[in-house]
Amino acid sequence: MKINNAHKGNSPLFGNSAYRNQHKFLLLASYSALLLLGCATHNSLIMPSYTVESNKIENAYIKIVLIADLHNDVYGKEQDVLIQKIKMIEPDLIFLAGDIIDDRQPIEGMRFLLNGLKGLAPSFYVTGNHEYMSRRYGIEAIRREIQENGAIILSDSYVKINIKGKKLIIAGVEDPFKKRYEDKTYDYKKAALKFSELAGMEDYYTILISHRPETICLYPYFDLVVSGHAHGGQVIIPKLINGLYAPNQGFFPKYAGGRYWHGEQVHIVSRGLTVMCPRLPRLFNPPELVIIYLE
Repeated sequence: MKINNAHKGNSPLFGNSAYRNQHKFLLLASYSALLLLGCATHNSLIMPSYTVESNKIENAYIKIVLIADLHNDVYGKEQDVLIQKIKMIEPDLIFLAGDIIDDRQPIEGMRFLLNGLKGLAPSFYVTGNHEYMSRRYGIEAIRREIQENGAIILSDSYVKINIKGKKLIIAGVEDPFKKRYEDKTYDYKKAALKFSELAGMEDYYTILISHRPETICLYPYFDLVVSGHAHGGQVIIPKLINGLYAPNQGFFPKYAGGRYWHGEQVHIVSRGLTVMCPRLPRLFNPPELVIIYLE
């Protein structure tokens, strides 16, 4: 049987060129969408670093690890991936900036972390909102476990320390949820006033750990403030939007993650370690372990 090739291109048996091109376009678009989705939801841990310079830290090099918003996530076996990365940094100080636990997830993630941090460096902890929300364990039991593992809890208080011959003040504030879940009379704005006495301590480099970044205006007396809570704004559009939505800041948050300046004060906000933020996916927003170099 002889086939007439004159109409071969339009025959349903062979398909026309427009159909083939459309099919290729749909395949390419599908592959591109999958690739984009894979990049957007890529959750490998990153380790951004920030260098902060001050005349108060002359001839010294102080390394700080900032841990925020773990929400009991576990990296590797018993947190060994996270602990090994911290050990490689050889930090001089470790800051635990709240929401290390989650009110719904098992507490083992925090326990593995605290156990792994023992003896690495002086560790300082402040509460986040999820520590107060965790009725499963209770805030007092959480505080007790943190202290038993060697971390210093800063509850609207500060300590003076000497690191590598430099005098530092490390302060920490309670999360405002203290009023809702523990002390109905608590006023975090009034509590912030006690730090005004630090304004005249020029010999000390002053650092504040505050879980919530949006309260930064209450603490003008510090050289450096570190925070978490914003989860990186959930969704990042590279080069366009630094964060789409953050708790207590709403859409297009001012402090989603990164470094900010308030005059001479430096403010560093971690995007957090939890993968699900805590129960929503992160897009173009990988979890992070933050390193700060004071020099």
